[in-house]
Amino acid sequence: MNTQPFTSGLSEHAVLITRIADRQWHALDDDLVVGRGHAQHRADGRLFVSIDAWHDTAFDRLAEAMLAHLPAPLYTVVDEADVELTAAWHRAGFTFRRREWEYVVPTDPQVTGLDEVMPPPGVTIVPAGQAYEDPLRAVDRAIRDEVEATVGWASMPAEVIPFPEEDTIVDPSKYAVAAAPDRYLGLIRVVTVIRPRIGLIAVRAGERRRGIARALLAHALGTLHDSGFTGAWAEVQESNRAAAALFENIGAQPVSSNLELVR
Repeated sequence: MNTQPFTSGLSEHAVLITRIADRQWHALDDDLVVGRGHAQHRADGRLFVSIDAWHDTAFDRLAEAMLAHLPAPLYTVVDEADVELTAAWHRAGFTFRRREWEYVVPTDPQVTGLDEVMPPPGVTIVPAGQAYEDPLRAVDRAIRDEVEATVGWASMPAEVIPFPEEDTIVDPSKYAVAAAPDRYLGLIRVVTVIRPRIGLIAVRAGERRRGIARALLAHALGTLHDSGFTGAWAEVQESNRAAAALFENIGAQPVSSNLELVR
């Protein structure tokens, strides 16, 4: 545990920055926790940081302590509507890297127009929980390698699920797949905690423009609709016009945006 005193200016007491674990910090003001900082590696290997503080001084002192111990580059994600938090990260030396739009996606096939969408000939949709694990991991790995060889996986929407090292599929039951007789061609991951979220939809490079992504969406959204959900959520990077068009063409609406910042 490392404790460093800083004057807060809010009381006669000092703000104490305490490193309580390898990548966790607390800011204390008169023994009261007034801020928390955390760092975590995402599945793509990048190190993301977050700070939740009561006031600017606690934020700035936490950022100073964390940046002194963590290796660059560092990343963070903020709600673009949170002007104060964005300004705080700018004070810490972070700059804009990219924007992600958050969409609300209707599930009703009469609204999406996906009620009669079928997979292309020779392709079947395997529902979530029924895919074989080995070919599922194979298609996930193949798609990730294809993306990494082109735009880079770091250009994809930031993944918030804490994956074990080298394991990008923690729960195979969350994935539906598009299957050919000899291999899987694409996948979609839907996670439902409080609300359904489409965390990933992807198709092998050589199989795109055949309607496989639309068929996967039709299946996943139809399943959610049958379960009583009227909408799902999805994030799309601003520059990924193909993904944005896929969702907007079925009636999805952008409702907010997140900024990814880097230092």
